Amino acid sequence: MDIRGHAAIVTGGASGLGAATARMLAEAGAKVAIFDVNRKAAAEVAIDVNGIALPCDVTDSKATERAIAAAAKDHGTARIVINCAGVGPAKRIVGRDGPMPLAEFARVVEINLVGTFNVMRLTAAAMQSLEPLADGERGIIVCTASVAAYEGQIGQAAYAASKGGVVGLIMPAAREFAQFGIRVTGIAPGIFSTPMLHALPEAAQASLAASVPFPKLLGQPPQYAALVRHMIENRYLNGEVVRLDGALRMAPR
Repeated sequence: MDIRGHAAIVTGGASGLGAATARMLAEAGAKVAIFDVNRKAAAEVAIDVNGIALPCDVTDSKATERAIAAAAKDHGTARIVINCAGVGPAKRIVGRDGPMPLAEFARVVEINLVGTFNVMRLTAAAMQSLEPLADGERGIIVCTASVAAYEGQIGQAAYAASKGGVVGLIMPAAREFAQFGIRVTGIAPGIFSTPMLHALPEAAQASLAASVPFPKLLGQPPQYAALVRHMIENRYLNGEVVRLDGALRMAPR
């Protein structure tokens, strides 16, 4: 799909992978709507990309419906949807204080998996009514998984389970939406330089970078955005989750 002129939605677009993706889409000519719970940061990115910022909790069905409707009113129905909203707190299943509170596990799954599904179901329903492009395509939905879906570390049970769910969602969604010309793909990033990682001491960040086989660097958000762009433009990519990790395979801890 040629990105130029099409409406795009980026969830979690106020920072990190989402913000880099919003900037890439704008540079490629898309009309970008940024969905995020952080209104101030979303508004700042929206100014940078000449787009719009809409407050949205992806776990709230009604709030997400309102944000999608507002984006469509300004830009038209989105043909490009990138799911970047997510959280990644670390906690053992059974720690020094006892079992992990069930509500904490449920919150991570609710945001990362249920939120991704919520945005997918609502935007795909809207896409189905669009006129197909010359090649028969109506749109694409890209979801963010993680290498933790495959090699979750100790303390990542909730995060790994939620991202494993995202991986499992890609193929059935791609198969279901194929009849409408809507593609569904996923990206499983490794260790990326994002606000979540920046909270760690510099020594810890350097140690993580050194664990990557090659290149021995933290991934940069524009690299994630570049893969998103390729997925949008390469219409033969469908139903696949691509690892973006420098050949990293996570150790137990």
